[in-house]
This record gives sequence, structure tokens and C-alpha cells, in this order.
Amino acid sequence: MRIALGISYGGCAYQGWQSQLSGKTVQDKLELALEKFAARPVRTLCAGRTDAGVHALMQVVHFDTSVQRDTSSWVRGTNAFLPSDIAVQWARQVPDEFHSRASAIARRYAYVVLESPVRPSVEAGRVGWVYRPLDGRAMQQSIPHLLGEHDFSSFRAAQCQAKSPVKTISRIEISRRKGPASGYWRFEFEANAFLHHMIRNIMGCLLAIGQGNHPPEWMAEVVAARRRDVAAPTFSPHGLYFLGPVYEDHYDLPASTAAYDWLL
Repeated sequence: MRIALGISYGGCAYQGWQSQLSGKTVQDKLELALEKFAARPVRTLCAGRTDAGVHALMQVVHFDTSVQRDTSSWVRGTNAFLPSDIAVQWARQVPDEFHSRASAIARRYAYVVLESPVRPSVEAGRVGWVYRPLDGRAMQQSIPHLLGEHDFSSFRAAQCQAKSPVKTISRIEISRRKGPASGYWRFEFEANAFLHHMIRNIMGCLLAIGQGNHPPEWMAEVVAARRRDVAAPTFSPHGLYFLGPVYEDHYDLPASTAAYDWLL
């Protein structure tokens, strides 16, 4: 049978999602826990790879197994062998044609950024940080230049393995929660797919505009150039959360997890 799992994790302690020889990745920890619970090797495929330091509220993976367990047992049993910063949120048996990556029709990410003259402390690693004030209106004015289908080569990492740089961004939303001396900004992105470092590079440009280094129209110039060297530097992975993939309704998979309540 084919099983799908929803996984949440904090990325600070890991070298990203994808398995490495070091064993210090989320995939390595998950597959080790699954092997202990199922008493046999288990290989997983995920909806979207995350970089070192990036968090996930609902990463979705699937695997094939002949082991018979209740879906609730896959949750509790696997979690018993996982470190405290990784947790299976749900498990579902899915049709054989379901594929965590290929079946996804969209993917969602959020960036949480602290605007403050003082660096983060208790939220270190869980938020990005800027010490200069951000102009929300200017950043909002730059968003239309990113929406729709574009060649996003200007925001593509050199090591990106995607076959095409053409992607479609359907939504970017910016909101703010302001305190007396600082504020938290939330940037949410949804697209059919993302290139390697695409969101971190877009964030670099949004923040450059927000800090007054460029006008909002500069974003259109960056997109049109299709060259990485015209864009802003890649922003820190701190504060980046993979909210999860979007699937067609007939798969009947959860759209969120309890982890959302903490971030939202």
C-alpha cells in the first residue's frame, strides 16, 4: 500500500531535507524512525525539498510498504523514534497513483521577518531580521511584477536542477504585526512550483525595495533581465516556512496541521 504523511519540523539543526552522508537531514531522521517502527527499511519522497535552516509546517511525503498498521499507529509509532523538533502530524492511505511531488498543484511558503534595531534572541533561527524600517507600501507596489507566469532566472540559484525557469506565482501577501519598538512582517507565497532559492532571492529584492534601496518598478527590471547578478543577495533561510503543498480535493488530505496555529 502507499502511505502519505504530513510532517512538521524545525530546520535549525538540520542540513536541509534531502538525505546526505552525514545523516543530519530531516529525511535521514524520518527514514530512520520509520525503519525502527516498521522493522524494515522505508524510503520516502517529499513534496518539496527545503534548505538548511528552513522549517516546515506540513511537508508531505509518501512511501510504499507491505507493513499493515492503522494510520494512527503510523503517527504515534513513528513519532516515538523522532527527535523533538520533527513530528508526523497525520497519516493517510492514498491511491497508488498519488505522488507527493508530482500530484501537487501548488506549493505555499511563508517568511516571518523581525524589523527591529536589535537582533532576535528567543526567536533566533525562526525569524529573519532587518534593522532598517521597511516601507510596506513600496513592497506591495512591487508584487504585481512577480505575479503570473514568468521566467524567474533572476531568482534562480546556480545549482538549481529544475528543467525550466518558467513558473507561475498565483499569490503573494504581505502583512504586519507592529509593536511599540519593532514589528513582525509576514510574507506568504503560492506558486505551481519554485526554483532553488527562488523565494529567498525574491525576499532579498522585496526587502531592498522596502528599505528604499530601489523603487518598486525595479522588480520588473530584475524579472525582465533573467540574470541572477542583477537581483539582490539571497536572504537568510531563517524565518522561512514551507506551509505545504496543495492537492486536488479527491485525495482528501489535510490542508493544514496543528503547527499552523503557532505561526498563524
